[in-house]
Amino acid sequence: QLVESGGGLAQPGGSLRLSCAASGFPTTDYAIGWFRQAPGKEREGVSCFSPTDGTTYSADSVQGRFTISRDNVKSTIYLQMNRLKPEDTAVYYCAAAYEKMTTIQSMCTKREVNYWGQGTQVTVSS
Repeated sequence: QLVESGGGLAQPGGSLRLSCAASGFPTTDYAIGWFRQAPGKEREGVSCFSPTDGTTYSADSVQGRFTISRDNVKSTIYLQMNRLKPEDTAVYYCAAAYEKMTTIQSMCTKREVNYWGQGTQVTVSS
C-alpha cells in the first residue's frame, strides 16, 4: 500500500514536499517513483529512484527543480518540489516497481509499476 500526502496549493516559484508512506511489501526490493497526471493528459513519470544503486531518472521538465528521496527507516518516499510552475499542476502519484523486472528509465517512461498510490492534488496558481 502507498499513501500520499502533502499536496495542496502553491504559488508560482514556491515549494511543496510530497510524502508517500509504503507498507505491505518488501520496500528494499522495489524502485520508487513519482508520476503525475494533468487533466486531459496521460500519466507521466516525474522522477524514479533505485535503492539498489542509487540511480535516479528525472523528466526533463523537472530537472534541477524536483528531488526524489527515501527514508528507509520510515519506509517513506518524498518528492521535494521547488520553483513550481503552473504547468506542474496535476494529481501526483507515488509508485513502486519490483527492481528485478524493470529499470529506472523504463519504470518512469513506460509506467512499469507494480503498486500505485491513490494520488494527491498539486495546484500551482497565483
